[in-house]
Amino acid sequence: MNLKGSFFLLFIAFSFSNVFAQTDTITGFHIKETTISNKFDSSKERDLKDVVHNFSKKKYSDSANQAKASRKYQFSFVPAVGYTLQTGFAGIVSENVAYRVDKNPDTKLSSITTSFTYSQYSQSIIPLQADIWTKGNKYNIVSDNRFIQYPSDIYGLGGKTDPNKGVTIDFSGLKLHETILKTVTKDLYLGVGIYYDQFWNIASDSMKRRVERNLGKNEIASGLAFKALYDNRLNQLNPNNGWYANLVYRPNFTFMGSQTNWQSLLLDIRKYIAFPSNSKNVLALWSMDWLTASGKPPYLLLPSTGWDDQYNTGRGYIQGRFRGDNMYYLESEYRFRISRNGLLGGVVFANAEKFSGEISKQFESIAPGAGVGLRLKLNKFSGANLCVDYGIGENGSRGFFVNLGEVF
Repeated sequence: MNLKGSFFLLFIAFSFSNVFAQTDTITGFHIKETTISNKFDSSKERDLKDVVHNFSKKKYSDSANQAKASRKYQFSFVPAVGYTLQTGFAGIVSENVAYRVDKNPDTKLSSITTSFTYSQYSQSIIPLQADIWTKGNKYNIVSDNRFIQYPSDIYGLGGKTDPNKGVTIDFSGLKLHETILKTVTKDLYLGVGIYYDQFWNIASDSMKRRVERNLGKNEIASGLAFKALYDNRLNQLNPNNGWYANLVYRPNFTFMGSQTNWQSLLLDIRKYIAFPSNSKNVLALWSMDWLTASGKPPYLLLPSTGWDDQYNTGRGYIQGRFRGDNMYYLESEYRFRISRNGLLGGVVFANAEKFSGEISKQFESIAPGAGVGLRLKLNKFSGANLCVDYGIGENGSRGFFVNLGEVF
């Protein structure tokens, strides 16, 4: 994969909303007919489906828009063709469903997202992610499952590795992370989960000694996750206010199937500020500390650029560009409207990451990144955006980065 230069080919995106008139049962609790945004004014907002219907000379009345807003589920479907640093040219099909379980204005937005990506480099990526809130926000069920099969470049440990000395490895991977949290007090949750990660068929035609020392043919990590979450955002797909703070302590045990005993600690804090205060523009701030508390994690599970749960850290660098025992990460992003009706928006962002090296536990040089992006509203009721960003890093690193839903 070449760090020097990339371009985005084409995006074709469609947003679909469907009616489910009957009540339903999901994950053991009853879903009532609800409104995705209880204070939503559809007469002033537009999304991609409105554009499609305008071209077909079929426009929605305000009453029809409000009827759509009151549906239990809001779907966003995105077929796309593009190019990123990680994948080269890739075909992507992504689907998201968002809903709330009651009409209480404090009810948090639940979402389920899945997609299939197949790339120029014979990479396959299939995630299934769910962030589900029960009635009254009493429980939060978080599920993060992924199957990946692709070559990836690795560059050694620390923040001073040479971008021209990467080694391409092939592997298959499975991630199963399941967590349930319970309300302690308003917006504060405590919970426990089971985390399982496995990589197999790890191979490279040009294995170097430094790689052979750190990688075997298979890597398995299995253990528990103890989690504390504070989240007073109402919309996780497109936050425009509030705080998010997530603390995860992960001990892995050989008796649970892990190859070694090791522990990690993750602290993820995000803040969203309306700026200016009377506008719909948002200043978003993100801090993430991803630390090895003890033991030696599998090489492919060490803190690394773009290997966070959402694969979103380090826009401006290829996935896996930096790796180490410990990682500090900061990012800020300003999100603003380009069109008054919310159909088209833009962002500017800057980030910085720092890693500890292979020998020294001290943090090495800071790797900065920055860029700009466009936002296309796929579903005005759930707030789901198609996000296309162009990021630039050091040593000629640059490329496009694509998401369904905001990066953080």
